Amino acid sequence: MYSILIADPLDSSGVEILRASGARVHQMTADEKPRLLEMLPDYDALVVRSATKVTAEVLAAGKRLRVVGRAGIGVDNVDVKAATERGILVVNAPTANMMSATEHTFALLLALARRVPPADASMKSGTWDRKTFVGTELQGKTLGIIGFGRIGQRVAHRARGFEMKVLAYDPFLDPAVARREEVEPVTLDELLPRADMVTLHTPLTEQTRNLLNRQRLAAMKPGALLINCGRGGVLDEAALLELLESGHLGGAGLDVYAEEPVTDFALAKHPKVVATPHIGAQTREAQLRIAHDTAEMVIKALEGSLAITAVNLPFRSAGPRGELLLGLAEQLGKLTSGLVDGRVQRVKVELWGIEESLRHPIGVAALKGALTPSMADGVNYVNAEHQATRRGIDLELSTRQGASEYSQLLRVRVDGLEGEVEAAGTVFGERDVRVVSFRGFRLEFRPEDRLMFLRNKDVPGVVGRLGTFLGQAGINIADIHLAREPGKDDAVAALRLDKAADASTVEALKRAVPEVLEAWVVDLGRP
Repeated sequence: MYSILIADPLDSSGVEILRASGARVHQMTADEKPRLLEMLPDYDALVVRSATKVTAEVLAAGKRLRVVGRAGIGVDNVDVKAATERGILVVNAPTANMMSATEHTFALLLALARRVPPADASMKSGTWDRKTFVGTELQGKTLGIIGFGRIGQRVAHRARGFEMKVLAYDPFLDPAVARREEVEPVTLDELLPRADMVTLHTPLTEQTRNLLNRQRLAAMKPGALLINCGRGGVLDEAALLELLESGHLGGAGLDVYAEEPVTDFALAKHPKVVATPHIGAQTREAQLRIAHDTAEMVIKALEGSLAITAVNLPFRSAGPRGELLLGLAEQLGKLTSGLVDGRVQRVKVELWGIEESLRHPIGVAALKGALTPSMADGVNYVNAEHQATRRGIDLELSTRQGASEYSQLLRVRVDGLEGEVEAAGTVFGERDVRVVSFRGFRLEFRPEDRLMFLRNKDVPGVVGRLGTFLGQAGINIADIHLAREPGKDDAVAALRLDKAADASTVEALKRAVPEVLEAWVVDLGRP
C-alpha cells in the first residue's frame, strides 16, 4: 500500500481518487506544514500546489519518496534537477487549466481594451461618466503571441473569432502548426513593433527570465497593450512600470508576478493596469481537472506506468507496444549486465525496425536494466542516464537498415572489464516478449524469473543428468530451451527455474556433470 502526503489544498475529488486506489492518504493541516521535513520520510508520494516549495532539502528528507505530484502546470516550486538525480518522478497536470488560462487572457484583454475596471469603479462611486472611458476594439487589431504551446494556440484560435490578425513567436514553432492555426510566424524582434496587443505564454526558464526586458518593452508599438497570464518573471516589472508611467505603453493586464504573493503593489495599483492575484486557473472546472489529473498521474507513476505526464521523464509516453519494447530492452540490459565479468563500461543498443520516437527511450531502458544488478531500486527511468554518467558508463545507440527476419529487433551488448555479453529480442504478436539470440546462439526464451544458462559439450545425455542433479537439489525446471550451431562442438541452454540456484549449487553442478563447461544464473524478475 502506498502512502501519499498532500501538502497543499486539493479538491476533494482528487483526494477521493487517491484513496480509492487503496493508498494511505494524509492531508496536512496548516499546523502541520512546518513539520513537512519531519513527516515526509514515511511517504512514497508528495502532492503540492504552488505554496509548498519542494527544495533539494525537502527531497532529501523523503527517504521513500518516488513521486512528486504538482497539482497545476508550472513546476517552478519544485527542484526538478535534484528530483531527477534522486530518481524521483515529477508529474503535473499540464492540460487541466488550459481553457481557464485561455479565457482569463481574454478577460484581461477585454477589460483593459474597454476600460472595464475604472468604469465599474466610477459607477460604484455614484458617477455616470460615459466620455472618460473610451476604449478600443479587438477587431482588426494585431495580436502578438509569445509562446505558442497549447495555451498560445488556443488564444490564437479565439483571437480569430474576434477577427484579429495573429503573429506568433516561439523558438520551437512548427510551421505546420502555424499554418493550421492561421498565424504568421515571426521573430520576437519582428513581433514587438507590429503588435497592437501582446500576450505571454512561455514557461519560466533561465532563457525566458526577463525575456521582455526594458529594451524589448521599449520596442513595442506605442500605446500597445500587454497581457501576462503565463509565468511571472518573464517580463521586467520595473521596466514595465516605467513605460506605463511614460505613456509609451497603453496598459497591462497581469495575473502572474515575479514574486508571489505580491508585497510591492506599485504596479498592480497603476491606473493603466488590470491586476488579478494569479487566478488564471481558479475556475471550478479547472480545479476539478487539476485534482483529477494529478491524482491519476501520481497513482500511475507509483504503479510504474509510463503512460504519465512526467516533467523529468526523458521521453514521452511510449504507448502500449512501446512499453513492451522498453520492458524488453530493460530485461536485456539486466540479463547481459548480470552475466558480464567485471564492472560495466559500455552499453551498446542496436535497433532494427524501431520508430524514431522510441529509440532514445529504449536506450534509457537498456541502461536502467544494465544498472539494476548493482543499484537495485536506486535506478529508474528518471535517473538512469545521470547514474550512468556518474559511473563512467557509455551508451551507444544505433539503428540498422539491413534486413532482419523480425519486423522489430533489439540487441543489447554490455561490455565489462573482462568481457562482453550480448542478447537480442523481439515482441511476437501483441504481447509475447522473447529473447531470440544469446551469446551468438539462436536461443529463444522469455526474459523473466530465475534463469540458468549453460554452455556444454554437445554430446548425448547432458540434459538428463542435468535434470537429475537439479531434482536432487530440490530445484524444479519450469521450462528449458536448447540451441546449437552446426559444426560447433558445444551448445547452450536456458532453463527457467522455480527456485533460484545459488553459487554453491552451480559449482556442484559443474562437478557432477563435467560436460557443463560454463554456468550462469540471473534473476530477472517480471518485466
